[in-house]
Amino acid sequence: MKVAVIGGGIVGATCAYYLSKDENIELTVFDYGVGQATKASAGIISPWFSKRRNKPWYKMARLGADFYLKLVEDLKKDGYNTDFYDQCGVYLLKKDANKLPELKELAEQRKELSPMIGDLEIISKEEVQKVIPSFDNNGDVLYASGGGRVEGERFVKTLLTASKANVINKKVEINLLDDKYVIDNKEYDVVVLATGAWLKDVLEPLGYDVDVRPQKGQLRDYKVSDNNTGDYPVIMPEGELDIIPFEDGVVSVGATHENDMGFDLTVDETLLQQMEEEALPHYPALAKATSRAERVGIRAYTNDFSPFFGQVPELAGVYAASGLGSSGLTTGPIIGYHLAQLVQGKELTLDPVNYPIENYVKRVKSE
Repeated sequence: MKVAVIGGGIVGATCAYYLSKDENIELTVFDYGVGQATKASAGIISPWFSKRRNKPWYKMARLGADFYLKLVEDLKKDGYNTDFYDQCGVYLLKKDANKLPELKELAEQRKELSPMIGDLEIISKEEVQKVIPSFDNNGDVLYASGGGRVEGERFVKTLLTASKANVINKKVEINLLDDKYVIDNKEYDVVVLATGAWLKDVLEPLGYDVDVRPQKGQLRDYKVSDNNTGDYPVIMPEGELDIIPFEDGVVSVGATHENDMGFDLTVDETLLQQMEEEALPHYPALAKATSRAERVGIRAYTNDFSPFFGQVPELAGVYAASGLGSSGLTTGPIIGYHLAQLVQGKELTLDPVNYPIENYVKRVKSE
């Protein structure tokens, strides 16, 4: 069976990795890569404190966090380095520290289904400073030991390498030929569309209306003169801002959520400066950073901010996923795995009925 995966971000790369374990599949990955959300993602795996009322989304995010343990284990067994992922813990901050017990209680309730949350503890600013000397805050914080961080770009590279797939870096389109799909002058039996915000570009020419919109996200990577950053938990102030310490003094701050910028990939210094000003009270060391670098990517979201996956209506052998929004690194791997399972007719943990592709991808005209 010849399978093409279009899109080499977190969904496409995970899908390719699990498809590659089937020796009857001949695999090609097409990855244009420009504006890819994964490359510009902050990469925090800690969905358990979300107040979103969307139960199918929370189930996907909860199981998505758990799935990291399986994926990391599978890659290790295959002999690959997995230090792109670290269960480093997270500190949750509230503008009103009196709300922390309520948040802790929510997480305690969810721990029964998600033991991965780990230890939960409300601790003082002074306790945090023993771990992160330059930390500051106006009150206590909630610590969760099971939270993690992931370097999206390294993660994806590892998955694509492990898949041993033929990766072609170009923008492609699909053409129909009898019961086959022609991409880049070659025929395929099955196609997986993991193109994120660009799903519309691929399916519109085939007569589909696609409810997927672009959301611009920007973040900034700082280099600070602290070599212990790799040991620090993630700092999650209330709001959109997160402070993510990585190895060797690299600290990421982000990310923006811009719904009205289309596919614009230019760096907006004003917004990044605003984020820095919001971050400085919690991590003053940023003011003395020796270098700064920006990343910009485009996320995909739907009109109700829900992700979806499944077979494209009326296109046998074509599967798609999109709409992951800003939780793509949490939900992307488990969705990619499910797409691989669908292709192979294997068992699913998540029911596609709860993430219905037909609500977002509709056939409006025949070829």
